Amino acid sequence: MVPKWDGPHLQRLRWEWDVKQSTCAALAHHRLRRPRSPSIPPATEQVRRRPAASAASILVSSHRRLRRSPSIPPASRAGAVVPPAASAASILVTVKMEGNARGSGHSEALKNYNLGRTLGIGSFGKVKIAEHKLTGHRVAIKILNRRQMRNMEMEEKAKREIKILRLFIHPHIIRLYEVIYTPTDIYVVMEYCKFGELFDYIVEKGRLQEDEARRIFQQIISGVEYCHRNMVVHRDLKPENLLLDSKYNVKLADFGLSNVMHDGHFLKTSCGSPNYAAPEVISGKLYAGPEVDVWSCGVILYALLCGTLPFDDENIPNLFKKIKGGIYTLPSHLSALARDLIPRMLVVDPMKRITIREIREHQWFQIRLPRYLAVPPPDTAQQAKMIDEDTLQDVVNLGYEKDHVCESLRNRLQNEATVAYYLLLDNRFRATSGYLGADYQESLERNLNRFAASESASSNTRHYLPGSSDPHASGLRPHYPVERKWALGLQSRAQPREIMIEVLKALEDLNVCWKKNGQYNMKCRWSVGYPQATDMLDVNHSFVDDSIIMDNGDVNGRLPAVIKFEIQLYKSRDEKYLLDMQRVTGPQLLFLDFCAAFLTKLRVL
Repeated sequence: MVPKWDGPHLQRLRWEWDVKQSTCAALAHHRLRRPRSPSIPPATEQVRRRPAASAASILVSSHRRLRRSPSIPPASRAGAVVPPAASAASILVTVKMEGNARGSGHSEALKNYNLGRTLGIGSFGKVKIAEHKLTGHRVAIKILNRRQMRNMEMEEKAKREIKILRLFIHPHIIRLYEVIYTPTDIYVVMEYCKFGELFDYIVEKGRLQEDEARRIFQQIISGVEYCHRNMVVHRDLKPENLLLDSKYNVKLADFGLSNVMHDGHFLKTSCGSPNYAAPEVISGKLYAGPEVDVWSCGVILYALLCGTLPFDDENIPNLFKKIKGGIYTLPSHLSALARDLIPRMLVVDPMKRITIREIREHQWFQIRLPRYLAVPPPDTAQQAKMIDEDTLQDVVNLGYEKDHVCESLRNRLQNEATVAYYLLLDNRFRATSGYLGADYQESLERNLNRFAASESASSNTRHYLPGSSDPHASGLRPHYPVERKWALGLQSRAQPREIMIEVLKALEDLNVCWKKNGQYNMKCRWSVGYPQATDMLDVNHSFVDDSIIMDNGDVNGRLPAVIKFEIQLYKSRDEKYLLDMQRVTGPQLLFLDFCAAFLTKLRVL
């Protein structure tokens, strides 16, 4: 069978759970309790709905409470399983209020901050509240011990989280202000969220009113969409990793298990929290990335509206069975639109699961959608060039030179001036009644218009290649990025066997060496020294010149030795099959020339 976007089956990683008695006792009041009931025969439908207002359903609801779900750590090597305590997200799991603890050993590194109480303690560090001396605004400082991270093999995950957070500028993703490195510790200065985890908020309030749940969910989807636009998949979305600021706005946090997506490649690590993990993740299959975050968002939406989890069981194998079978119930109190959206997010087949774009277009999501969430935010490069004049003046008033601040902001440099700027900027919008509303939108539009005007003015001095058009000549530059529709690879409605036979014939004609890497995947090696390769270059002489042939540094002008590439056949959503070719090594333009010759050999695409 042709693999879908979730890829071929892999041997499922063995997961071990180490839940200590003390943890069970501490979280006993959070556990979702189910009454004993006779087993239910297998359902024929994807979703099992309980009868409206039945006595049994009332009994079940009265016993159900949301509980914490530990993260499934990815195996760092074959057969190695990291215990839950060592996950990158665990720093903020255990919350302890300890009064005013001053870090005597941190005074030199954190000279710009007044340290306060400890907010959380994890396996290799702690989180403290602090006050920025210049601006007076509060921040959260994550203190990571280098030695403990090395012992637990968590250095790479911490570096990855820092790298990702440096990239992001979004109102619903936790802000990273600066990172301070010392020989013994790493200090990560982040946005402070006054009201803590969304998990605790749900536990305290129970199921939320639909309007409030929608507002929170809209913010979550906005942040997740921004991650995906920047080729990052979170992989551990759950209420424990969603923080609430002083205005109860959501902030995505804990990117320790996230990963960067690459076109044409899948992820395969089984990680995250079991109750929120997608079926393809717990099954050990390959996955592209965004679809697993959509599943987790569906579980979160269910928790917001119901106060419980759709999939839960004390026995892990039983829990996995429910997730893989898509076995859950929809309470009768949900509105018709909510009952339509949730099942579309919790579809077991990732190919049929709703996408982020389709969630945004759903009628339930569109109700009371704020203006600033109705359009995608500018990309990071654009935002770096957009400087808020009022905030800039506030930073200048603190004693910094204006040109120095502007240059640092445009180049995304970390220094005292930029830290003060972003702290003032974030807190200025947060302090107003229109935070993330009219004030935020007007400032965003004003800065975008100023940025567009400056770009248009500078375009008069730019030079364009012959035959190209001036992108500003029409005067119709959009304020926001325009979504483009791209077609990946070569699409065909022919049968997979027929496609692969033609592919192999074409490879044989071109003298390509290939190795089977999977049922519909192969690694290929093409040497341009064969007569067929020389003939191909003669036919396409205008496309490959001497300068291109020498781009591997061959001073004698000889042809490069080989071009290596991969071929993969996929099944797309519209019952078509998609053939993707991806270069691994070799000159890019020479590879494109090979692709042109390869296409002429195919007769089914």
